[in-house]
Amino acid sequence: MNWRDVRDLARPFTLVPPALGILSGGLCAFGSAHNPDPSRSFTWPVMANLALGALCASLLNAASNVLNQIADLEADRINKPQRPLPSGRVDLASAWRLALLLYLVSLLPAWLLVPYPYVSLWAKLSAPWSAHGVFALYLGAALATAVYSLPQLGRTKRLGIWANLTIAVPRGVWLKVAGWGTVAPIGKPEAWWMGLIFGAFLLGASSTKDFSDMAGDRASGVLTLPVKYGERRAAWMIAPSFVLPWLLIPLGVRWRVGETFLLTGNPLLLDLLALVLTLWGLYTCALLLREPEALSRTENHPSWTHMYLMMMTAQVGFAAAYLV
Repeated sequence: MNWRDVRDLARPFTLVPPALGILSGGLCAFGSAHNPDPSRSFTWPVMANLALGALCASLLNAASNVLNQIADLEADRINKPQRPLPSGRVDLASAWRLALLLYLVSLLPAWLLVPYPYVSLWAKLSAPWSAHGVFALYLGAALATAVYSLPQLGRTKRLGIWANLTIAVPRGVWLKVAGWGTVAPIGKPEAWWMGLIFGAFLLGASSTKDFSDMAGDRASGVLTLPVKYGERRAAWMIAPSFVLPWLLIPLGVRWRVGETFLLTGNPLLLDLLALVLTLWGLYTCALLLREPEALSRTENHPSWTHMYLMMMTAQVGFAAAYLV
């Protein structure tokens, strides 16, 4: 297996959103009312935690990509015959070894992702179990990728909305909370509210990639939403996820929890972010619903591109709102 094969199995473009999600979550925690460090300064341990967390998230996503291609081999013979496995460039044993290696190098260092006051390497290694919430979230996400892909564990990818849930919870909710946990304890409602926003978005938006794969999915018994319900009905089912989650932002800005509001970032910037994303979501819905059948006729429909760009814009926007 050469580096080109590794690249094609890992799919580098998909590794940016999880890294950005961790960085954004950590920066939100840093700028929030719940930053546990009284100095509130970008110290070396803070920067190291953010960088390591982002790297582990990207490597975990790469591991998931390889595992998914192993499980999807039969479908990819129809949908994507140029990929390394269906084309014969890489054998299954080599792909399995790469997947296991990526899982190990993404999970083991995550044990060090504990927030202040655990600053030194020894303090991080010997911190109590309760401080290792980020590791637990990464481990849960790794298990979710296996449940999503492998028939032996249920392969929720073939079960319609359960596939969406298996994506939305680890890659939306847990990812944001894990990023927060690199800087502050993960038990704060603010972290989970932000995670809920991204999870609700991915619950529907993640299906945009399924439309172009309908032929292979149908042949291999994978009942994604467009396979199960058809392009038009599936498009209407996922459309709300492009709009409704962003309405939770102004709600969080105004919802008081104890002595602070649920979202403690800059209220004006958060409201502006919600407005931009809501309008963008409405535009994407128009693309989705104008001709739903077109979603299955092109490999990367514009709505798929908008899904990725919206998610990254939301991550950057949240970080900016908490750092101002």
